[in-house]
Amino acid sequence: MNAPASAVLVTATLAVPHVAAALARGGVDVAGSTDPSGALPLVEERRPQVVVVELDGEAATLDAVAELAVAVPQVPLLTLSAATDHTVALAAVRAGATSHLAGPVAPAELAGAVRRTAAGEVVFSPGLADVLLEEFGRPAAERERQLTERESDVVRLVVEGLTARQIATRLVLSPRTVENHVQNVLRKLHLHSRAALVRYAIEHGLA
Repeated sequence: MNAPASAVLVTATLAVPHVAAALARGGVDVAGSTDPSGALPLVEERRPQVVVVELDGEAATLDAVAELAVAVPQVPLLTLSAATDHTVALAAVRAGATSHLAGPVAPAELAGAVRRTAAGEVVFSPGLADVLLEEFGRPAAERERQLTERESDVVRLVVEGLTARQIATRLVLSPRTVENHVQNVLRKLHLHSRAALVRYAIEHGLA
């Protein structure tokens, strides 16, 4: 009999016992659980085959995915989301997720996805793979053309390190309008944070 796959669970919700029990029933050894802030130290200590990250709509969980993807690239990341909106999956994959499951997931399906991800496979909920392939197959320039001139101005100033208030002063806008522009850009480019926006802008020559 094959040894069970080992996983670390990262979640900011109270669902740890439920998810851990589902994984254990499916033959997955839960090597530990933590909130997003403790993800990297725990993963480095326990050295699991997979990290399971439950996305809760907050930036901290996606930031944890991005941090783990850079710091321990050899460990695949499986993200979970109650939301079935494909933009969540896009953000997760862009942050560094290997696999993603959306919506209600049966315990056997979750455990199977962990084992398959540990074995080097990429696993997505039905229908997500086609959406992701279509989106990431689009040239970056096509997504960038969706930005308005004002949004492009805001991006350049964000990369320069200006705060929303400083950008507002520079462009003669209100800070709230600047924040709205930033959120619109993040949505259009499928990014999840200002840090990700800065990296993207530098890599794609938007700054």
